[in-house]
Amino acid sequence: MNTILIIGAGGVGSVAAHKCAQLPEIFQQIHLASRTLSKCHLVATSIRRRTGREISTFCLDADNLAEAIALLHKLSPDVLLNLALPYQNLTLMEACLATGTNYLDTANYEHPEIARFEYKSQWLYHERFREKNICALLGSGFDPGVTNVFTSFGAKHYFDEINELDIIDVNGGENHEPFSTNFNPEINIREVSAACRHWEGDQFVESPAFSTHRSFSCPEGIGDFEIYRMYHEELESLTVAYPSLRRAQFWMSFSPSYLQHLKVLTNVGMTDIHPVDYHGKPIVPLQFLKSILPDPGSLGESTTGKTCIGCVLRGKKGTQPRSIYIYNICSHEKAFRENGSQAVSYTTGIPAMIGAKLILQKKWFEAGVWNMEHFDPDPFMEDLDSFGLSWSIEESDPFLGRAAQ
Repeated sequence: MNTILIIGAGGVGSVAAHKCAQLPEIFQQIHLASRTLSKCHLVATSIRRRTGREISTFCLDADNLAEAIALLHKLSPDVLLNLALPYQNLTLMEACLATGTNYLDTANYEHPEIARFEYKSQWLYHERFREKNICALLGSGFDPGVTNVFTSFGAKHYFDEINELDIIDVNGGENHEPFSTNFNPEINIREVSAACRHWEGDQFVESPAFSTHRSFSCPEGIGDFEIYRMYHEELESLTVAYPSLRRAQFWMSFSPSYLQHLKVLTNVGMTDIHPVDYHGKPIVPLQFLKSILPDPGSLGESTTGKTCIGCVLRGKKGTQPRSIYIYNICSHEKAFRENGSQAVSYTTGIPAMIGAKLILQKKWFEAGVWNMEHFDPDPFMEDLDSFGLSWSIEESDPFLGRAAQ
């Protein structure tokens, strides 16, 4: 019997659990665990109402290795889908090694006190996973995740050599909150506030956060947005996988209101990740800020508009230069109608489910620790179309004629 344990009952965990429940022939038994058991119960109730299926729920502190090992021994899942915080990746990988369980996550490991955004700590587990004959799939979300697969699909079918990559993440949604984030506020603010790095020539080049921006016109009438160059972890693995890349960049849209709020919060110290003394007790300002910002999982009903995330690839086919744009557009309203989430959770939870599905089917299975581009992109792309994230390809360059500032 195929069994999955999902750890994390936030917005992404809810989407992944709902999607797994829609495939009883693949996910025959579903377990959901979280530090907050009440969140698991809410997801289980929604799944029962929407699909008629029952899932089991458990309380788990994902920072506690002994607890994680005990739960894995109790449930004996075929795969652990880690949708908890990135701080907990290494603990859960250790638990999988101790119990011989396949592992999957959607974001790179993060050290609580050092914002690094890199896979190196997880890549060090490769030989240990290989020796245990279990598979660890890293970054099976949208970006990272689908963007890695878009790149490998384009490289496989459209190019003999890729030389440039631009990943563009636009959220054209509106939720009418003065200031909110698309996913976990603590992780989101750490990510966007970090120094920018992009690949140039044969190395990463650093620049200040938000220092490079340009306008971008989304396809299918979604509109024009200001996008800012920033660092994102898939650049680390993709520049290794495709050494022919001479430039690789990641871009994300931000509204003027978001940037102004973030600037003020940063200036007054509320985005700091190091503890400060408050009435004799240490608190981390960013963690306090997270506690008073809207929970992204609660914004599904109020969010309207669409996301548009894709990859621009440039290179050669034969002797001829070629450019393509692979992208997905997702409606916040459609995502909410299906399972009560906004599109950012929806576009992350579905790829997480697909990654787990492909591991269980042995279509994507090799002992060791791997990023998404290691495997054949075709079955993943087929599943994206089948499970709610259809994609399109344009034989054009949407950046043509637009200069960065």
